[in-house]
Amino acid sequence: MSKHLHLVISLLIVVPTAVIYGAAPSVLLPHFLEIPVTTTDLANMLRAVMCLYLGVCAVWSAGILKPRFWRPATLLNILFMLSLAAGRLLSMVFDGLPSEGYIFGFCAELILGTYSCFQLKKYDV
Repeated sequence: MSKHLHLVISLLIVVPTAVIYGAAPSVLLPHFLEIPVTTTDLANMLRAVMCLYLGVCAVWSAGILKPRFWRPATLLNILFMLSLAAGRLLSMVFDGLPSEGYIFGFCAELILGTYSCFQLKKYDV
């Protein structure tokens, strides 16, 4: 289990996030994140992001279940988490500080991405 911990934690966070973003964006986003979804284009984009997140989660699940997929799943986890953290940092520089929830997200992504690097170094034989 400890070898897969970074993937399990990521799944527990990203699957619900994906559902909130895309299952019913005009209902769930205003409720959970106070973000109104007022256009079809925004709803379309959010559903695409949901499916992208769920696709990434499928790779992480394969990495947990099949040893030969662990390394690609871990590399994807590093790329996914650190890319999100970089995007949030970029937004903080250009747009200012977001709400506390998004700052927490930035910290969590940075920690998970870094932890995944340690996992790769420790278990990649």
